[in-house]
Amino acid sequence: MIKNIILDFGDVLINLDKPATAKAMVQHGFTEVTPNLESLFQDYEKGLIASSDFLDEVAAHFPNASREYLTQAWNSILLDFPEHRLEFIEQLAMENQYKMLLLSNTNDLHMERVKEQMGMERFNRFKNAFDVFYLSYEMGMRKPDSEIFDFVLQENNLVPEETFFVDDVKENTDSAAEFGIHVWNLQVGKEDITQLKSKL
Repeated sequence: MIKNIILDFGDVLINLDKPATAKAMVQHGFTEVTPNLESLFQDYEKGLIASSDFLDEVAAHFPNASREYLTQAWNSILLDFPEHRLEFIEQLAMENQYKMLLLSNTNDLHMERVKEQMGMERFNRFKNAFDVFYLSYEMGMRKPDSEIFDFVLQENNLVPEETFFVDDVKENTDSAAEFGIHVWNLQVGKEDITQLKSKL
């Protein structure tokens, strides 16, 4: 029996435009995510570097782009958080059948922008729907690394077989499944989190 639900944030609850940042940077010479940039992005998602240092590093790769442009391009991935999804998780929380956890790979700049876009009242409604609210940059870990799933299970005394995890990235659900966690690799655009109960 499922007792715990762990939800991803991006493209499960909030809509994302994943190619937006790359598109915004093409005019500044961006062609691909180099191993160097990939490692910078992952370090930033783990909170290993501060936002100002992150922007300094990115600016070194794209010297013609202003700080403001880089920040806007970085945040352009973030779209809307549909009300029907917010109401759905609030309803789930109210029913009090499951322990609700959020587990998101994100970073300081993105979360500040989410708060601006949603407004603090809506953001708090979102946050309050969860018993535990895990953001990778506050944890020093990120999905799909097994340590993050191990940490969440141990920290909350969760039994994997009683736990259900939803993420749009297959690599992340595959990693969770190795622990015996039930998973739903949500297909963006074809499925919606509001179908959750039919998957449990």
